Amino acid sequence: MLKVGLTGGIGSGKTTISKMFKEIGVPVYIADEAGKELMETSAEIRKKIVEFLGEESYKDGKPNRPFIASKVFNDKELLEKLNSIIHPAVADHFKNWLSNQSSAYIVYEAAILFEKGSHENFDFSILVTAPKETRIERVLKRDDTTREQIEARINNQWSDEKKIKLADFVIKNEEIEDSKRQVVHLNEIILKSAKNS
Repeated sequence: MLKVGLTGGIGSGKTTISKMFKEIGVPVYIADEAGKELMETSAEIRKKIVEFLGEESYKDGKPNRPFIASKVFNDKELLEKLNSIIHPAVADHFKNWLSNQSSAYIVYEAAILFEKGSHENFDFSILVTAPKETRIERVLKRDDTTREQIEARINNQWSDEKKIKLADFVIKNEEIEDSKRQVVHLNEIILKSAKNS
C-alpha cells in the first residue's frame, strides 16, 4: 500500500482536496483532527499539557483551545513542547489506523509535512496551492479572525515556492471543478504506480 502525504498552507483548501480523494474511495487520515481528538480523549496527553500550561488549559474536561492557542502561538518553545506531546501520539494513532486499511493507497493530510522532513516517510507528496488573496478570503469566511492575523500566519509558514521544490505533485486549488479533475488525474497516476510497486 502506498502512502501519500498531502499538505498546503492556511486557506489553500487541503481539506477540500482530501474530501475529493475520500469521495473517489481513497481512505484519508487527517492528522490535525486526530490531534484534536487525542487532546480530548487521552488522559496521558491531558496530564502532560496541564503540567506545562496549567489547570486552565482544560475546562470541563475539554481542551481550552483559546487559552492553549494564546499561550503557544507566540512562544516557539511552548509550541515545540506541545507538538512533542501530540505528534508522537498522532504517529501511533496513524500506525494503528493504517494497519486497518486495505486500499491501493491512502492519503495522510497534515498542515506541516515538509518543514519537519515528514514527507520522506511517504511514497508521494502532494502540495495544495491557491493565490494568497484567495486563501485570505477563504479563512476570513471560515474563521473568526482578521486579515492581519491571517497574513501573520501565512508569513509564519513556509512559502509555496519553497514547498513546491519538495513536492511530487501540486494541485492548484482555485476552481472546484478543475480541482476535481486534478484529483481524478492524480488518482490514476498513483493507482498505476501502486500496481507497479
